[in-house]
Amino acid sequence: MNTRDAYKQKTEAELELVKANLDALRAKAKSATADMKISYLEEIDNIEQNYGTMQSKLDELGEASEGAWEHLKKDIENSWDSLRAYAKK
Repeated sequence: MNTRDAYKQKTEAELELVKANLDALRAKAKSATADMKISYLEEIDNIEQNYGTMQSKLDELGEASEGAWEHLKKDIENSWDSLRAYAKK
């Protein structure tokens, strides 16, 4: 396994954790008051958008050449920072 594949697997595992947290947030939203539900749904929407972006970038990473993946890694790290920020809320 090369470095790119290991990085991709690590990031995919982290995304699975975000997905689990997103599912938990959806469950909280179902039982929340109306005002809180709106807040939860906005957060869920933001996380889903960032999650989709990360998934697309990982797909690109899988198709990238060995020489091009380092550039893509930086882009993934920037997107990942945004997703982490939403997930921590």
